[in-house]
Amino acid sequence: MFPKEIEKILLKVQKPGRYTGGELNSVIKDKEKVDLRVAFCFPDTYEIGMSHLGMKILYSLINAREDAWCERVFAPWIDMEEQMRSKGIPLYGLESGEPVKDADVIAFTLMYEMGYTNVLNMLDLAGVALRSEDRPSLTPLVIAGGACVCNFEPMADFVDLTLLGDGEEVLNEVLDLIKIHKQKGSSKQEFLRQAAKIKGVYVPSLYDVDYNEDFTVKSINARDGAPEKVTKRVVRDLDTMFAPSSFVVPFIDVVHDRTTVEIFRGCIRGCRFCQAGFLYRPLREKSPKVVEDQCRAIYESTGYDEISLCSLSTSDYKGLPELLNSMLDWTIPEKVNVALPSLRVDNFPQDLMEKINAVRKSGLTFAPEAGTQRLRDVINKNITEEEVLTTVARAFSGGWNAVKLYFMIGLPTETEEDIKGIADLAQAVVDEFYKNPDKPKGKSVNVSVSVASLVPKPFTPFQWEPQITPDEIVSRQELLMSFVRSRKISVSKHVPKTSFLEGVFARGDRRLGSVIETAWKNGCKFDGWDDQMKFETWMESFESCGIDPFFYTARKRDFSEVLPWDHMDYGISKQFLMRENEKAYAEQTTPSCREQCAGCGAAKINGGECGEIGKNLV
Repeated sequence: MFPKEIEKILLKVQKPGRYTGGELNSVIKDKEKVDLRVAFCFPDTYEIGMSHLGMKILYSLINAREDAWCERVFAPWIDMEEQMRSKGIPLYGLESGEPVKDADVIAFTLMYEMGYTNVLNMLDLAGVALRSEDRPSLTPLVIAGGACVCNFEPMADFVDLTLLGDGEEVLNEVLDLIKIHKQKGSSKQEFLRQAAKIKGVYVPSLYDVDYNEDFTVKSINARDGAPEKVTKRVVRDLDTMFAPSSFVVPFIDVVHDRTTVEIFRGCIRGCRFCQAGFLYRPLREKSPKVVEDQCRAIYESTGYDEISLCSLSTSDYKGLPELLNSMLDWTIPEKVNVALPSLRVDNFPQDLMEKINAVRKSGLTFAPEAGTQRLRDVINKNITEEEVLTTVARAFSGGWNAVKLYFMIGLPTETEEDIKGIADLAQAVVDEFYKNPDKPKGKSVNVSVSVASLVPKPFTPFQWEPQITPDEIVSRQELLMSFVRSRKISVSKHVPKTSFLEGVFARGDRRLGSVIETAWKNGCKFDGWDDQMKFETWMESFESCGIDPFFYTARKRDFSEVLPWDHMDYGISKQFLMRENEKAYAEQTTPSCREQCAGCGAAKINGGECGEIGKNLV
C-alpha cells in the first residue's frame, strides 16, 4: 500500500502511471518472509526501463527465489522529482512504495554512459551516500551491470561492485554471498574481499590506479586477493538458462510495447565499430522449440499482440526458418505479429520476408553503416550496394514502401566521397522503388536515413582511434545534407555534443568521477535527453576539476598504452583487436565466424560455436 503522501503528489505530475506500480504480473511479497530485498534501478524513465529485456529477465530471476524480493525503480522525471524533494519523499520501489535505502542491494543496469548522473541523482534522492567509501555498512550494497561496466572506471568511486558479462548465474551467486555475510554480521570489506573471488565480479576499491605525468594510465594493481584480470561470466547453455515466463505489463505506453524473447547471444560478424558484437561473444543459440515455448508462455501471460525475436543479428539465427514455420501456425490465427529486428541485407530471403508479412508489415530496417564499399570494408561490414538494392527491391515487390537505413559518420579514414555515398545510396533505394514494376500501387516511397556519429568504444578495434570533434560532426552532417536531393529521403542526426560526452566517458578513467559528481551537483541529469542536456555546465565542470575532456576523445592512442579497462577480460584478445585495427587501415575484411575463425579469443571461454581451430589461434 502506497503512503498517502505519494498518492497526493501523483495528481500534480504528468504520466502518474510511471510511479504507481500495481501492473499485471508485478510481484508482491511479504517483506517479513524474505532475507534479501533488491531495488533494481534503471537510470532513465519508466517508458525506457520497462522496454529493457535485461531488467525483465533479472527481475523475474530474483523474484523466483523464495528468499528474495526484487522491486523496480526508475528515474523520476523532472516534475515528479520536484514534488518528491519538496515533500521529503525518498526514492521508492514500485512494488511496495517503501524507500530504496531500506533495500539490501541497490542494483543499477547501465547500457548508456549518459545515464551516469542519473545514478547519482537516484542515490541522492534515495538518501544514500554517493561514494562507496562513505557507505561503511554492508547494506545497502550498490552494484551495477550492463554493457557500460566493461569500462566503469569513471563511476568506480560510486559503486561497490560490478558484474561483467551474463548476469543470470553470477547475480544469484552474489546474492547468496550477501545473505551469508548479512547473517554473520560481516563488515562490508570482508564481504567485498570474498565477492572479488567470484568469477565475473569486479570490486573497484580493490584496485589501485597509477598515472603517468601525461595523465595516461601507468599501472592497475589488484590487492587483497583480487584477481589481476576480472573475467566476464558467460552462460553456455541458453536452453537451460533462466528465462521468465511472464513480463510486467505497463499501464502506459512504453518505447517497445511488446513481448521480447531472446533467440541467441553474441554475433558472428565482427563489425569493427560495434562494441556489443565483441562483448557478447561467443555466439550461443537457443533451440527453436525453446524459443517458441518461451514466446507462447509470455504471450499467454501478457496478451501482447506483437512478439519481437531479439538478437544482435536475427537473420543469422540458424533455426529461424524452423521457428517461424512453427510459430506462424498459432500467431496468425491469434493475430499476433512476429517482429524481426536487426536484419542483414545479405541474408534476408524472399520466403522470410513473406513470413514476417503474414499478420502485418513491420518496418524494415537495414544498416549499411557506410556509403561506399571502401569504407564498408574498413569497418568490416561485409555487405555490398548490390545486396542492399536487391533486398529493398524484394521488399518493395512484397508490398513495403518504407525503409530505414542506418549509417555512421566519423569512421576512421572517412572522406567527403564516403559522406556523399550515404546520400547516393539512399537515392539509389528511392530509384529502386520507382523502377520496380511490382511496387505498391498508389503509394510513394519513404527512405529514412539515421546518421549516428562514431563513438569509439572499449573492446573494439577502434578503441585506439580519435573521435571527431562536435564541430567536425556538424560540418559533416551539413555536408551530407547538401548531397540529399530528394524529398523522399528524410535524415535524422545525432546531437554532436551528446556524442562527444558519451565518447569522454566511454574511454574514461577514474579521474572523471569528480567531474560527474560536480556536473550532477550543478544540475546535470537526463543527459541523454536533448532538452535536458546542459553542455556548458559539463564543460564548466571539466574546467573546475582541471580535466581536458578532449584528452579522452581527440587523441589517437598507441597500441602500447595501458588502457583504463585493461584489467577487464571479455574474452577478446588485445592482439586480435590490434590486427583488426591494422586490417581496417589496409581496407581488408575479415570473414564471419561461421566462414573462418579469426582467433578473437572467445574460444578460450569454451562456449558457443567456437571450434578447435579457434582455440589454436588464441
